[in-house]
Amino acid sequence: MYIFRCQKPHFGCSASRIQIRYLKGTFLHPGRVIIRPLTLESLALLNVLGPPSPDLMPEFICRLGTPSGEVVTKMVEAIGASEAKLRLEADGFRVFAVSSAENGLSSVLGFGGSGKHTKVKQADFLLFNQQFSALLRAGIPVLQAIELLKTRSASASLRIVLADVEDRIKNGEPLSQAFEEQGIFPKIYTASILSGEKSGALDDVLARFVTYLRRSVAITRKLRGALAYPAFLLLAATIMVAFLTLYIVPRMSDLFRNLNQSRELPVLTRAVVYISGTIVSNIWWVLPLAIIIVLALVFWFRTQNGRLLLHKAVLRLPVAGQLVRNMATAQLSRSLSTLLSGGITVPESSDISSQALNNLELRRKSQSVLSLIREGRGFTEALETANWIPSLGLDMIGIGERSGSLREMLDEVAAFYDAEAEVRLEQLTTLLEPLILLFMAAVVVVILLAIYLPIIQMISAGPFGGRH
Repeated sequence: MYIFRCQKPHFGCSASRIQIRYLKGTFLHPGRVIIRPLTLESLALLNVLGPPSPDLMPEFICRLGTPSGEVVTKMVEAIGASEAKLRLEADGFRVFAVSSAENGLSSVLGFGGSGKHTKVKQADFLLFNQQFSALLRAGIPVLQAIELLKTRSASASLRIVLADVEDRIKNGEPLSQAFEEQGIFPKIYTASILSGEKSGALDDVLARFVTYLRRSVAITRKLRGALAYPAFLLLAATIMVAFLTLYIVPRMSDLFRNLNQSRELPVLTRAVVYISGTIVSNIWWVLPLAIIIVLALVFWFRTQNGRLLLHKAVLRLPVAGQLVRNMATAQLSRSLSTLLSGGITVPESSDISSQALNNLELRRKSQSVLSLIREGRGFTEALETANWIPSLGLDMIGIGERSGSLREMLDEVAAFYDAEAEVRLEQLTTLLEPLILLFMAAVVVVILLAIYLPIIQMISAGPFGGRH
């Protein structure tokens, strides 16, 4: 509700629309009060009318919780915000927000906020949802659970996010919208919460999402762990090549010039010495140029076009491409199963699941067939048009669709291709490690040959080399 208090006799005004309408035949005496429902239009009218005149008390827009559990908005005249809050609390209201009417609509509804928070780590996000799901299953209300987890969280960024979510819930926003406004959570998460709110089974939906997220985190950790050793070998190979090229070879080349001036150095030695000398003599502009090129590539690969090109190239690699397809198939199937379990329709689930794919090329192909699903084509037929899901996976999804057990079959597809991805990952790491070791060995052998060939040549040309 809002209250207009008239300073002097005038015609009344209805704030149900933006423009002011005079009420014919209604004459207000000073101090008479008109009460109307507070709407977005009436709040906008307050901005149009401007601040109150100096001889009136300031007006405050208050977001309140009534004793019956409703969330309402009232305009209150008071000397200050603290007095307005105390007066409303004395009347039995729970005050969520108090702001001056001069600030208008954005102050009471929270529009125009930054909405920018530091990204929450995946492990912290998983832990929060596990605890949140457990508290809801124990019968604790949503707002109380959020407040509790906000104080208990060890992540500073998550505490900031939960504080904003808590304020939005107190202001009357649904839980799904409060999380969506943060702009950092995946669409599948907010959609799952929305389906749980609509169905009244938020704890069950969150439990299924926790299972989905736990599996995703496990796969991510396994992928990082499997690629950690090859990455270490590659780094060690780079450091070793740089040390031999920039330090060892230049000093050996000076020695060769002094000891064997009459003979020409072997071709391999001359090539290695030339490359090393060129790099050393131009290191002050070669190194910044290399850093600039690397940074430019990194920034370009972060753009939409750069990432798309990189993801296309990865899909063409022999083992890595199949690994990415298997992981994407498992992720898509698991996302679809989670959303369908929450009661979300197949077209909407397909749209959200496609957005969750990390590979942009596969995401583009998956989203290109959404129109077919919305037109009423078979789900399996539409997926087949995308032309990237393995044939066996399509067959399994088709069987589930025809038998009416699509969600259960999608779980089976996800589990199957998770296992396939693990096998492909082991193959990839098994292939990368010997390749990196072979590269290191080849570089060392070439440099050692370049160093020892002149020594062998000098020995063969010594005092005994010319007597025949």
